[in-house]
Amino acid sequence: MLNRLLFQRIDNSPLIIFRIFFGILVSLECFGAIATGWVKRNLITPEYKFPFIDFEFLQPLPGYGMYFYFCTMGLLGLCIAIGFKYRASIISFTVLWTATYLMQKTAYNNHYYLLILISLLMCFFPAERSRSYDVKMKPELESNAMYAYVKWAVVLQLFIVYVYASIAKMYGDWLDFSTIAVLMNSKKNYWLVGDILQEPWIHSIIGSVGILFDLLIVPALLWKPTRKAAFFISLFFHLFNSIIFQIGIFPYLSIAFSVFFFEPETIRKIFFKSKKPFTPSKLIVPTHKNALLLGFSVYFIIQLLLPIRHYAIDGDVLWTEEGHRMSWRMMLRSRRGKGTFKVVDNVTKEEFIIDPKKYITPGQQRKVFAYPDFAWQFAQYLKKEFEQNDRDISVYLENSKISINRKTYKPFIDAKTDLAAETWYKTKHHDWILPSNFGNSKN
Repeated sequence: MLNRLLFQRIDNSPLIIFRIFFGILVSLECFGAIATGWVKRNLITPEYKFPFIDFEFLQPLPGYGMYFYFCTMGLLGLCIAIGFKYRASIISFTVLWTATYLMQKTAYNNHYYLLILISLLMCFFPAERSRSYDVKMKPELESNAMYAYVKWAVVLQLFIVYVYASIAKMYGDWLDFSTIAVLMNSKKNYWLVGDILQEPWIHSIIGSVGILFDLLIVPALLWKPTRKAAFFISLFFHLFNSIIFQIGIFPYLSIAFSVFFFEPETIRKIFFKSKKPFTPSKLIVPTHKNALLLGFSVYFIIQLLLPIRHYAIDGDVLWTEEGHRMSWRMMLRSRRGKGTFKVVDNVTKEEFIIDPKKYITPGQQRKVFAYPDFAWQFAQYLKKEFEQNDRDISVYLENSKISINRKTYKPFIDAKTDLAAETWYKTKHHDWILPSNFGNSKN
């Protein structure tokens, strides 16, 4: 049964057209990051980039090198689309994109993480076996078949993403639609729809649909009787997100995933204008079956456990942010913070206030007061800066307060804690993050 489910040879048309879509979209993402100023804003202008903790060794190229870096990724995307040196192109893109993701987190986005995962999976898929330059140069590579596990790996990955996103929304501020009101408040000046988006009844629709869509879309696309309706709902949902939230290529990438849910023969007829039927071959289990099963098992166990790691950490993740990233906790809250960084010279006992504007960008300033890891990293950065002048310092964040979903500001970080002397733990709660019952207080 398992062999037939995973290793039956099926028409590879969905994988081939997805490769083309994927390559074009990631190319647009990379060139668009240059055109919109994203690269300059996050990887060139800042003196300190706030990389993922323990990945400080990944530094952007100096000067305008990151423009070259992103152009390279954009060209790799085009190579993926046309199937030119596909394996080398997709592996290179995956490595470069992952490094970019880890270099900075000021502009963190769950979708950037999803792109890493899909790129990684594509490294192992035979997506160059048709409609590719590689086949043109080496015709013996051509095949119109793939193992069924390719389809099910993509489906399972999407199912995990959507279901965890739905579950994460099932908390008070989303269920009473106050989070939606906060999200839509910044859209009030949108032409034509700005005023409508401020209506409470719209908030209730968006909030309810957000939960139901994420929970049901994958099963609805898998079930043939609901597939077409689910596709058009998905189309509207993702185009709405693209227009309202302007989140780059990812609504279109989500739409592109739909090709894995339709009959491969249908995909072939639509995109490749071919009416030649696919002839199923005899079931042949690959010799590397055990290695494949082990690899995918480990991968998906990690994917299942990583988003729920916050349950093993004391405190509410909505307050502490510990375990928030890479957990499909998308568009759940709005955070604002304030406070004062005080530096104490441990030798002279001199105290003075630090003006963050002298060290970090406005976008980074918003993060260091609202997110504990940013505050900790900023303290470590200041410590190293002062060490260059042979000064040993302590760093305190005084009057630290945050507001979640526009609620009353509440104390956040213990003002008596020397953040420069603290250690960061990935799987443990930090006691210097003060407890809070933020959900019980509203403005």
